[in-house]
Amino acid sequence: MSTKSRDNLTAFLWEPQPKAAQLVGKLVDEQCRAFPPAKNLADRLHQETGTRLVDWLDHLMCPESDELREQLKAAGFHCGYRGQVNTWEHPDGMFPRIRLREGAPHGMALRVESVSDFVQAQGLADAVTIEGSPGAPLRRARVASGAGHELWVFERHGDADFEPIKISPEQAQAAARHLEVFRQRKRDFDQIEEGFAHAAELVHAASAELGVDWTSALFFRAERDYWQSRNRAGQIQKARQDRLGLGWGNHDHHTYRSSRAAFAPLIALFEQLGLECRERFYAGREAGWGAQVMEQANSGIVVFADVDLAPGEVTDDFAHEPLAPQQQLGTVGLWCALHGEALLQAGMHHLEAQFDFAAAREQLRQAGIESMAPFTDFPFLKQAFTQGEIWPIASERLERLLAAGSIDALQAEKFRSHGALGSHLEILERNDGYKGFNQTGISEIIRATDPRRR
Repeated sequence: MSTKSRDNLTAFLWEPQPKAAQLVGKLVDEQCRAFPPAKNLADRLHQETGTRLVDWLDHLMCPESDELREQLKAAGFHCGYRGQVNTWEHPDGMFPRIRLREGAPHGMALRVESVSDFVQAQGLADAVTIEGSPGAPLRRARVASGAGHELWVFERHGDADFEPIKISPEQAQAAARHLEVFRQRKRDFDQIEEGFAHAAELVHAASAELGVDWTSALFFRAERDYWQSRNRAGQIQKARQDRLGLGWGNHDHHTYRSSRAAFAPLIALFEQLGLECRERFYAGREAGWGAQVMEQANSGIVVFADVDLAPGEVTDDFAHEPLAPQQQLGTVGLWCALHGEALLQAGMHHLEAQFDFAAAREQLRQAGIESMAPFTDFPFLKQAFTQGEIWPIASERLERLLAAGSIDALQAEKFRSHGALGSHLEILERNDGYKGFNQTGISEIIRATDPRRR
């Protein structure tokens, strides 16, 4: 079992869950063998996007039986109810929920960004009925059935239930309006505080009309759009996934780099969006950085927030206590000084999505996108960045850094002439339901992406 304590440095010590993974794998394999549409889709996912069927699963549906209930208990799943449906979830691993229904068919449901896009991409527009109003927080469609099996796709925007709810035209319009506002929000401000206050106002206005969960899903959808507009690897992989109508339904976490001055406001904004602090990282005296992991269970959003950190600050609540200025900038602080805050001008440092690690790297290489050396290579977790985007640096930023002594004249000229590392796509593979991160590997990649080392 995963250990949880009051100290977030030792809390959430996630462990692989091989027994649960074996059971889920068995259920998925059985359905694929018995139902050709599921197997055909799994093959296309791997061949055309470098992903695995399990990377997209929202939930599985199985006929209820005493034998399966005992197997789920033994594998660490806990029983609950969503409406009248018996639903099993695993608290210590990343697994699809499993719904048991007496006398019901076998089935699986994939999570995609847009059910309508999936139906169109698969050529099913005339054969499929989409349930749920356009713009609703939950939409779904049964895209294949037969021989006691079903294949569904679900689109979620902060709704963790299974049955679509009826929304009014006014609610749909409000959701579309707030998504557009998030996509077009002003990111350039003279003062960081003004930028964060502006973002908080937009979140407050959306939450008042839509609720926090729906708002959270829309906000991070807009954040992915902005990051993708500045990242070629993301554009190419998204296009590959869109050809099957998937979108970024396989996103794993969103990584933000923050200056020390902006870190507490960044965490406060994420908490306003319903994210809760999970584990935090401190990589040691020489690494010079820390991170706070946050999660919003209903919208399915995980954030990894990086910041320069001094050794003595690890015992403090650095996610909420203001951090004093440091004389020297570390990797994270310099990135922000060169490009702007990740929440503002720069956008996310990287989006991480789940893949078949080897297949995705090779397919992207064939598409002209190279990846860096893996910084994690465990059986249960594999991680690598694509080669970083090189962004130009504004002269006024270089002048400020020079005046502060944060860079020297030679470094300034190199940044002026050649730009600096900006963003990445992260290729990740999780096995055995492992929910955590590799702290040692992350320290290595933080150092490798320091602009001064290029």
